[in-house]
Amino acid sequence: MLDGRRILVTGGSRGIGAVMVETLVREGAAVALHYGRSREPAERLAERLGPRVVTIGEDLEQPGAGRRLWAHALEKLSWVDGVVLNAAVVRTAPLLTESDEGWDASWETTLQVNLKAAADIVRAALPHFLERRQGSFVAIASRAAFRGDDPEMLSYAASKAGLVALTRSIARAYAKDGVRAYVVAPGFVETEMAAASLRDPSERARAVAEIPIGELARPEDVAEVAAFLLSGRAPHLTGATLDINGASYVR
Repeated sequence: MLDGRRILVTGGSRGIGAVMVETLVREGAAVALHYGRSREPAERLAERLGPRVVTIGEDLEQPGAGRRLWAHALEKLSWVDGVVLNAAVVRTAPLLTESDEGWDASWETTLQVNLKAAADIVRAALPHFLERRQGSFVAIASRAAFRGDDPEMLSYAASKAGLVALTRSIARAYAKDGVRAYVVAPGFVETEMAAASLRDPSERARAVAEIPIGELARPEDVAEVAAFLLSGRAPHLTGATLDINGASYVR
């Protein structure tokens, strides 16, 4: 499905991102695997998957990191057919009880990683896509962008809503130029990030109880959808949002 395609995956060393990289490679793509501060998991995954995976380290909390990441990816891959905007952080800050310092830090870090870095990558990639008159962005957003989230997760929900708006705007502006942009919006996915927020068995039970399908989504569910979108087989889906939440939020 992806033979010969070259794809950049941000946040590709663990969780959804790692399964994403595995899936894309299995489908025939070459992948630039971005990681943040933890090099070893990325290198282990690349070694296991073989020579069609290259690794790039950039801390997206730092201004300009998105632009540098794109430049490195283009240098290593020679050309890029698609970008999966997957990297994200969660920085909780309770609305009414967090200190001003903690509140500011939560918003600044979350918006920088989840939204501003993604926007920088999109801005850097667009000239390349426009020159080739093809290219796809797949943004991994969240159910929270549409239904909201708990009060301590406001910065996360807002950053994902911004990512949705960014992606839809790119789809509208550049569809005629061969550029496609899609949103994938998971609910709870069975990852380390979800495990960290659902340590309490009662919290996990509550989360599962609100999912009609009766279980958290698998990372593979997200990766398979992204791979299909990157294949170019659904160009008229550009601008669309695909929900992966077991019918826990139906629009």
